[in-house]
Amino acid sequence: MQDPTSKHPKPPFEEQKQPFPGLAGEMTPKPDHGETSYKGSGRLVGRKALITGGDSGMGRAAAIAYAREGADVAINYLPDEESDAREVIALIQDEGRKGIALPGDLRDEAFCEKLVEDAVKALGGLDILVNNAGRQQQVGSISELTTEAFDATMKTNIYAMFWLTKAAVIHLPPGSSIIQTTSVQAYDPSENLVDYAITKAANLSFTKSMAKQLGPKGIRVNGVAPGPVWTPLQVCGGQTMDKLVEFGGDTPLGRPGHPAELASIYVQLADNDASFATGQIYGAAGGGGHP
Repeated sequence: MQDPTSKHPKPPFEEQKQPFPGLAGEMTPKPDHGETSYKGSGRLVGRKALITGGDSGMGRAAAIAYAREGADVAINYLPDEESDAREVIALIQDEGRKGIALPGDLRDEAFCEKLVEDAVKALGGLDILVNNAGRQQQVGSISELTTEAFDATMKTNIYAMFWLTKAAVIHLPPGSSIIQTTSVQAYDPSENLVDYAITKAANLSFTKSMAKQLGPKGIRVNGVAPGPVWTPLQVCGGQTMDKLVEFGGDTPLGRPGHPAELASIYVQLADNDASFATGQIYGAAGGGGHP
């Protein structure tokens, strides 16, 4: 037994700022992705997963958990995140699983198509797709939100999900799973995360539509809606400094979540034991949120 209110650090946190996209290895405190805590039990033996944003945050937690459950895992990330990604690949390989690094920018359709093909070739197939990579940059006023920034958020968070899913479905056999990382922002959007919140609502809607479309093919589609979780998104422009210092303090648990605390949800949604769960959004927000 462990008291969840004291499992991870509470605010106030140290003021800190990184250039986008940020590195988990340079955060204080460092996020817990389950590096030492997650214990597998063979739930995904023989599975083959592609995870975007697999270098840090929920993507990294899912990658570690999947490998420890017996899956081979390919991760996508931006080249600037290489140091975080190398750590993840080493952790996957430590479990005796294939760990495939596939860096590149998801805002490019041709790259997304190539990413899926490269993952299929390297893994020998594909049966789990986790659309997790995200861009979050807070802007206080819509008058300050540029078209360039808006477009970057849309392409990273929505277009890439569409392109990757479209490219992946031709490879996914019955029993496969697609999992989106959405957010409590889809239900309760913040005033300074207008473009990000739009994309998270789109992730949710896409999940439910594709669950209906792909259900007859035996492919399940679900989503995870995190609340305030301590990831590089927060320190590289995702929060104002005053909100960062007090991040997660207004939840009933009095702290932000850490990616490791959501890893088991990604495992459950990929596991065949969850065979009747599709079109569902699983929340983890420390007592807030809606799903």
